[in-house]
Amino acid sequence: MTQNVARVADPRIAEVFAIARDTLHRRWLTLALVALAVLVAGTAFVMTLPPKYAATTRVRIDPSRNPLATRSADGRAELTTEAIETEVSAIRALPVALEVVQKLGLDNDPEFAGTLKNAGAAARTNTTARQTAIANGVLGHLDVAREKLTYLIDVKFTSSSGQKSAAIADAFASTYIERRLTGKASTAERQSEWFSRRLAELAVETREADQRVAEFRGANGITESSAANSGSGTVLDQQVAPLASSLSLAESEAAGARSALNAAQGQMQRGGIGSVAAVLSSEVVTQLRAQRALVVQNMAEVQARYGDRHPETLRVREQLAGIDAQIQAEARRVVSSLQANAAAAGARAESLKSSLSNIETQRARDARNSVLAESLEREAAAKRAQYDRMSQLSLDSMQAARVSLAPAEIVDNAEPPAGPTSPNRPLLLVLTLIVALAAGTVTIAVQEALSGGLTSVEDIEREYGLPVVAAVPKVGKTENPADLMLDEPTSFYAEALRIGRAAVMGVRAGSAPQVVALTSALPAEGKSTTALAFARTLAIAGSKTILVECDVRRAVMQNMTRSPRPKVGIVEVLHGDASVDEAIMTGDVPNLDVLLQPTRFFSSENLFGEHAMDALMRDLRGRYEHIVLDLPPLLGLADGRFLAILADATIVVVKWNDTSRGAVSSAINFLRTDGSRPVGIMLSMVDPASASAGALNYYSNKYSDYYQNYRS
Repeated sequence: MTQNVARVADPRIAEVFAIARDTLHRRWLTLALVALAVLVAGTAFVMTLPPKYAATTRVRIDPSRNPLATRSADGRAELTTEAIETEVSAIRALPVALEVVQKLGLDNDPEFAGTLKNAGAAARTNTTARQTAIANGVLGHLDVAREKLTYLIDVKFTSSSGQKSAAIADAFASTYIERRLTGKASTAERQSEWFSRRLAELAVETREADQRVAEFRGANGITESSAANSGSGTVLDQQVAPLASSLSLAESEAAGARSALNAAQGQMQRGGIGSVAAVLSSEVVTQLRAQRALVVQNMAEVQARYGDRHPETLRVREQLAGIDAQIQAEARRVVSSLQANAAAAGARAESLKSSLSNIETQRARDARNSVLAESLEREAAAKRAQYDRMSQLSLDSMQAARVSLAPAEIVDNAEPPAGPTSPNRPLLLVLTLIVALAAGTVTIAVQEALSGGLTSVEDIEREYGLPVVAAVPKVGKTENPADLMLDEPTSFYAEALRIGRAAVMGVRAGSAPQVVALTSALPAEGKSTTALAFARTLAIAGSKTILVECDVRRAVMQNMTRSPRPKVGIVEVLHGDASVDEAIMTGDVPNLDVLLQPTRFFSSENLFGEHAMDALMRDLRGRYEHIVLDLPPLLGLADGRFLAILADATIVVVKWNDTSRGAVSSAINFLRTDGSRPVGIMLSMVDPASASAGALNYYSNKYSDYYQNYRS
């Protein structure tokens, strides 16, 4: 499978190289001119670049002396990447550059005076503004960078003088160190003064914080231990547990009493007060009921003995009523007792709940006061810690003010370079050459993309469905291509027309078309020249041939042939003003006659669409073996379409790498729609060295021994 893919890909790669070679051959002059122009301009620019000298001073940063340093796990001072980049920016700071300018007097140096042109009028009249503008210009020549992951910083300065570049690089390094040292001492002194003022303020704030803590504790009765423990273990806490237990018991008893009372009230509603369980279980009620039972028994005997109205019976009844009254009174007392018990239990529970709530409120207030006390204590402690820290910083600052050690040092002073470091002219010249070739290549590529012409036989045949019958090479501008048939009969051009004749007429004369029309999509495609050469080719091959010029609006054929100038032409014949014999003239090769148009003819009439042209063609068919018609272009003119349907075969002449695809497509569609018989495409003015013609590349160098080469 891999081998098959390679076989398919190889021809495509070859086609790409062939297209590139053809494009280069056609447009080599454009490539050469563009590349030469860019090369000359680039070379001139490179050669005029002034030499530059770069000198480098190396500075080492000491982390132990840098205020931006941090401490590692083992206690060593370290600088982060951000801290080192801060030092790099400090070296490139404008104040450092201003000091260097003032030290070395660079504001009068011609090399940097050019920066004043864009600095405004103030830089020319004000010394400070002038030095600032010069300093900005000097910074444009400065390059400061860290060496990999070390604490070394390279201070490189580029100038037109090696001595100057070294001096300025050293000046930047030394000025940076001096400013850092001076700034460090000045900063330490200012810090010391600020620390002293701040310490006095903190002392007052610390005393005030301690006083607020003491006053708050005294006002709220908070001791240090209770504040520290947040109120745990106090008398209030000891009272909470018993009260909570008593409240739980009281609430349980109150609930039981309310339940008994509710039950009694329900029983009274259903069966009266005598049905209440508490009443029934009362000993007094039980005794009274026993007495009542005896009285009821006695009353029954008395009634039976004495009757209802006897005094004894009345007495017993009164006794029974008295016992019932006692039972009712006792029942009411029992129910009242239940009500009293329920009310007492509820009141006791509410009392305990109120007491517990008061204790909880007091505990919450004490807790808040304790928290506030702790907050005040922490604030006071923070003030004391801040005072201690500030005191230590003040001590360190005073020590730093007395120490004069620089946070950086120069490791290597800059040395004047032996030769210029830039520009690298050999490299720039090579790059200029590459850019020049690239510019030329891009130019011809754009020209090729914008041309839109046809160059490949395979593309033409695949797109239009017509074979390419011949590829006629381009000849010199001062020569008439059709005359090569006479002057150079063995040239590439003549052989191309013979190949076209073989393709259209075939190798057997019996099947050849008699009337062959040559047309094109647009003017100036070499159609008339090709028609004349094609007619000469047929005549030279021994066929009696006539060339009929139908492109009467141009009438250029008389200037191409070597025949005498005609007096009448096809227009006069079609109008009936002259006979065919009067218009036909002998051509410039044996077996060739021509019917030309002496003058240009313009008319809105349908000259070729009437029966006169049909009659003329019938007459000529009877006289000649082959008739070659030179038709007008098909796009923009109607004459060619009327004439093409009279031909047995129509050849479309296409200018190689010039005629647009759309124009060719429209012309061929016209012929097919009208019922004409297009048999092929003939490429005109093909580059002789191009390989785009594929199999028709008979004029390539491989065939140089077969032809007498025509040299334009």
